[in-house]
Amino acid sequence: MDSDARHTPPRGVPRLSLGALSGLLAGYAAIALAELVSAAVRPEAGPVIAVGGAAIDRTPPAVKDWAIRHFGTDDKLVLQLGILAVLTLLALVLGMLATRWRRTGALGVLAFGVVGALAATSRPDSTSITDAFPSVVGAVAGSGLLYWLTGRLGPHPGTGHAPESAVSDTPDTADAAAPAQTGRLPAHPDDVRSDNGWDRRGFLLAATAAAAASTGAGLAGRTLTGSQGQNAVASRKDIVLPAPSSAAAPVPKGAALRIAGISPFMTPNSDFYRVDTALVVPKVDATSWRLHIHGKGVSRERTLSFGDLLKMPLIERDITLTCVSNEVGGPYAGNARWIGVRLADLLRQCGVRPPSKGGPADQLVARSVDGMTIGSPVEDVMDGRDALLAVGMNGQPLPFEHGFPVRMLVPGLYGYVSACKWIQDIELTTFDSYDSYWVKRDWAQRAPIKTESRIDTPKPFGRPKSGTVMVAGVAWAQHRGIDKVEVRVDDGPWQEARLAAEDTRDTWRQWSYAWQATKGGHTLTVRATDRDGRAQTDKRTPTIPDGASGWHSVVVTVD
Repeated sequence: MDSDARHTPPRGVPRLSLGALSGLLAGYAAIALAELVSAAVRPEAGPVIAVGGAAIDRTPPAVKDWAIRHFGTDDKLVLQLGILAVLTLLALVLGMLATRWRRTGALGVLAFGVVGALAATSRPDSTSITDAFPSVVGAVAGSGLLYWLTGRLGPHPGTGHAPESAVSDTPDTADAAAPAQTGRLPAHPDDVRSDNGWDRRGFLLAATAAAAASTGAGLAGRTLTGSQGQNAVASRKDIVLPAPSSAAAPVPKGAALRIAGISPFMTPNSDFYRVDTALVVPKVDATSWRLHIHGKGVSRERTLSFGDLLKMPLIERDITLTCVSNEVGGPYAGNARWIGVRLADLLRQCGVRPPSKGGPADQLVARSVDGMTIGSPVEDVMDGRDALLAVGMNGQPLPFEHGFPVRMLVPGLYGYVSACKWIQDIELTTFDSYDSYWVKRDWAQRAPIKTESRIDTPKPFGRPKSGTVMVAGVAWAQHRGIDKVEVRVDDGPWQEARLAAEDTRDTWRQWSYAWQATKGGHTLTVRATDRDGRAQTDKRTPTIPDGASGWHSVVVTVD
């Protein structure tokens, strides 16, 4: 009886737990093997990245904006963790389901492989059906593993036979069951599997082997993916940026205020905001990078290498960038010194004319290596402002997360209509004939940056001491410039703040106000006026469709 008990199929909760474990191992194997295969195809074709990218593409703008607002630059990590959490839950469910219906559970794993394959091949940057391979191979392996592991649990106790014909009806089955029917015991209870029992040792060995093999596959995939980016890393290290033919003037004395808590006038590369849809930062080898310029009004198409750009006259400019997802008082603005090729000069070399001079194209569509499309007004790009194909940032080659080897930027326009990172293609077209990525998602076609200001110090709900308190922050109205900043305490009159020296009209401007603070709770509010005489509006609007507006306020308690 002891021997029979050791071979009795697990029942109830233990059986479901073993099924759930089988599901987890199958899911782990599928993801790990897909990771390995994606290293051979391309990392972006992996199921987690592909499904995540598809989820981003189909997320309503308001939800996407909420994620950026609450998670900031960690929004992509949160998304990937969420996908893995959902996959884990589904793997558990399919594993438990397979304890009774093996084929159904295994087919469920295959179904998610199909979802991953469809997501990978439907991505904007997908160029081959091979992008489906990682998801398909991983799903087949996971499906087979689940079918195999749950088969070692023996027949389902509620049916009296192995789930879905797991046990053959051949004469060998009856012969194998003979020892138990005649009372003869096997030499060791774990050495032989009874068709009416379960293979405890076999299950444990199979589960352990599957976990080890999956871990090995996953690590190999990560290693191969990392090695593929080594050429890009090496190409960046080898770059020596030429001296610009038109250097930026030194930052004026007094442009950077020495006040604790205020944003630095120049934003370090490591602190510069990053908002994009790339779950995996593209690692592009500068030696193989190419830029193709074509489309309406382009009389001389060109394909340029990175070396070609470096041979052209470079200009260096201080430019503040702002993301359209920046809420009033938000952190998604940064100032840097950029070096690059003047985009308008390059377009003229290709025969492009702006609409005001008879050009047929009014939209420039920039395409990234990851499939992102960004549409900019040709008139703005060619109106004399310092629109750039940037190759350097704060004296260094562009960081990978900020667009290496080349990115585009246009002063005065929000990033979603100007700042294409990892750019590889420029097409001249019209707004009537093509909607770029964000326009298809209900954002405006044109989006000049709105006049805004922000209080950096004191912080919201801060507790400064009574007496003189320095209220300070930044204001911006790129390509127009800031003319005045005012501060209001509670419902009192507006008081003019002291403006720091201006670098250029394309950069933000620091400001400060010496407040004689009295004890109690207070609300501090700021507003700016640009060089055109337009005051920052108090009307609160959301970021969608063309950027947030309103006055920034902070509440403090003075001790």
